[in-house]
Amino acid sequence: MSIPGLITRAAAGRYAEVLARLENAFVARGVVPIARIDHASAAAQVGLPLAPLMLFVFGNPHAGTGLMQARPTLGIDLPLKLIVWEDADGVHVGYNDPAWLIQRHDGDNGAPILNTMRDLLEALAREAAS
Repeated sequence: MSIPGLITRAAAGRYAEVLARLENAFVARGVVPIARIDHASAAAQVGLPLAPLMLFVFGNPHAGTGLMQARPTLGIDLPLKLIVWEDADGVHVGYNDPAWLIQRHDGDNGAPILNTMRDLLEALAREAAS
Protein backbone atom coordinates (compact mmCIF):
# COMPACT_ATOMS: atom_id res chain seq x y z
CA MET A 1 0.00 0.00 0.00
CA SER A 2 1.42 3.37 -0.98
CA ILE A 3 -0.38 6.46 0.27
CA PRO A 4 1.62 9.70 0.42
CA GLY A 5 2.51 10.55 4.00
CA LEU A 6 1.25 7.26 5.44
CA ILE A 7 3.71 4.74 6.83
CA THR A 8 2.37 1.20 7.11
CA ARG A 9 3.71 -2.15 8.17
CA ALA A 10 2.30 -5.66 8.06
CA ALA A 11 1.69 -7.13 11.49
CA ALA A 12 2.26 -10.66 12.71
CA GLY A 13 -0.58 -12.47 14.41
CA ARG A 14 -4.25 -11.82 14.83
CA TYR A 15 -5.93 -8.44 15.14
CA ALA A 16 -6.56 -8.82 18.90
CA GLU A 17 -2.92 -9.79 19.45
CA VAL A 18 -1.70 -6.72 17.59
CA LEU A 19 -3.99 -4.49 19.66
CA ALA A 20 -2.70 -6.09 22.86
CA ARG A 21 0.93 -5.57 21.81
CA LEU A 22 0.17 -1.94 20.99
CA GLU A 23 -1.48 -1.39 24.37
CA ASN A 24 1.61 -2.91 26.03
CA ALA A 25 3.86 -0.61 23.99
CA PHE A 26 1.83 2.40 25.14
CA VAL A 27 2.18 1.34 28.78
CA ALA A 28 5.91 0.66 28.44
CA ARG A 29 6.45 4.21 27.18
CA GLY A 30 4.04 5.92 29.55
CA VAL A 31 1.83 6.96 26.64
CA VAL A 32 -1.83 7.35 27.54
CA PRO A 33 -4.18 7.24 24.55
CA ILE A 34 -6.64 10.12 24.51
CA ALA A 35 -9.12 8.06 22.51
CA ARG A 36 -9.64 4.65 20.98
CA ILE A 37 -12.07 4.76 18.09
CA ASP A 38 -13.40 1.36 17.08
CA HIS A 39 -14.69 2.07 13.58
CA ALA A 40 -15.91 -1.52 13.08
CA SER A 41 -17.98 -1.40 16.26
CA ALA A 42 -19.49 1.94 15.25
CA ALA A 43 -20.38 0.53 11.83
CA ALA A 44 -21.97 -2.54 13.42
CA GLN A 45 -24.15 -0.31 15.61
CA VAL A 46 -25.82 1.02 12.49
CA GLY A 47 -25.99 -2.36 10.77
CA LEU A 48 -23.05 -1.90 8.41
CA PRO A 49 -20.20 -4.37 7.94
CA LEU A 50 -16.62 -3.24 8.41
CA ALA A 51 -13.51 -5.30 8.97
CA PRO A 52 -11.68 -4.67 12.25
CA LEU A 53 -10.36 -1.11 12.31
CA MET A 54 -9.19 0.76 15.42
CA LEU A 55 -7.81 4.29 15.59
CA PHE A 56 -5.69 5.35 18.57
CA VAL A 57 -5.29 9.06 19.33
CA PHE A 58 -2.47 10.11 21.66
CA GLY A 59 -0.09 12.97 22.17
CA ASN A 60 2.03 15.15 24.37
CA PRO A 61 1.23 18.88 24.63
CA HIS A 62 4.92 19.59 25.27
CA ALA A 63 5.75 18.17 21.85
CA GLY A 64 2.86 19.41 19.72
CA THR A 65 2.18 22.88 21.10
CA GLY A 66 5.30 24.51 19.66
CA LEU A 67 4.51 23.07 16.25
CA MET A 68 0.94 24.36 16.41
CA GLN A 69 2.15 27.78 17.58
CA ALA A 70 4.19 28.00 14.38
CA ARG A 71 1.52 26.38 12.19
CA PRO A 72 -1.98 26.43 13.77
CA THR A 73 -3.35 24.29 10.93
CA LEU A 74 -1.40 21.35 12.37
CA GLY A 75 -4.23 21.14 14.89
CA ILE A 76 -6.19 19.17 12.28
CA ASP A 77 -3.51 16.46 12.31
CA LEU A 78 -2.40 16.51 15.94
CA PRO A 79 -2.50 14.78 18.36
CA LEU A 80 -0.75 11.79 16.87
CA LYS A 81 -2.73 8.86 15.54
CA LEU A 82 -1.99 5.23 14.90
CA ILE A 83 -4.36 2.87 13.12
CA VAL A 84 -4.65 -0.92 13.21
CA TRP A 85 -6.76 -2.70 10.63
CA GLU A 86 -7.40 -6.12 9.19
CA ASP A 87 -8.06 -6.92 5.56
CA ALA A 88 -7.70 -9.87 3.19
CA ASP A 89 -3.91 -9.50 3.36
CA GLY A 90 -3.74 -9.66 7.16
CA VAL A 91 -3.35 -7.14 9.96
CA HIS A 92 -1.61 -3.81 9.45
CA VAL A 93 -0.41 -0.85 11.50
CA GLY A 94 -0.16 2.66 10.07
CA TYR A 95 0.55 6.25 11.00
CA ASN A 96 1.13 9.64 9.41
CA ASP A 97 4.76 10.49 8.74
CA PRO A 98 5.49 13.53 10.95
CA ALA A 99 7.78 15.02 8.27
CA TRP A 100 4.91 14.80 5.79
CA LEU A 101 2.61 16.56 8.26
CA ILE A 102 5.00 19.50 8.53
CA GLN A 103 5.41 19.60 4.75
CA ARG A 104 1.63 19.47 4.33
CA HIS A 105 1.30 22.54 6.52
CA ASP A 106 4.16 24.37 4.78
CA GLY A 107 6.36 24.25 7.82
CA ASP A 108 10.11 24.32 7.88
CA ASN A 109 10.91 23.93 11.54
CA GLY A 110 10.45 21.45 14.32
CA ALA A 111 13.10 18.90 13.33
CA PRO A 112 13.96 17.80 16.90
CA ILE A 113 10.29 17.32 17.75
CA LEU A 114 9.71 15.56 14.42
CA ASN A 115 12.49 13.12 15.21
CA THR A 116 10.95 12.41 18.62
CA MET A 117 7.49 11.91 17.10
CA ARG A 118 8.85 9.72 14.31
CA ASP A 119 10.85 7.60 16.73
CA LEU A 120 7.85 7.10 19.02
CA LEU A 121 5.46 6.23 16.19
CA GLU A 122 7.96 3.84 14.61
CA ALA A 123 8.65 2.11 17.93
CA LEU A 124 4.95 1.72 18.71
CA ALA A 125 4.20 0.39 15.21
CA ARG A 126 7.18 -1.98 15.26
CA GLU A 127 6.26 -3.43 18.65
CA ALA A 128 2.61 -3.80 17.71
CA ALA A 129 3.49 -5.48 14.43
CA SER A 130 6.10 -7.96 15.70
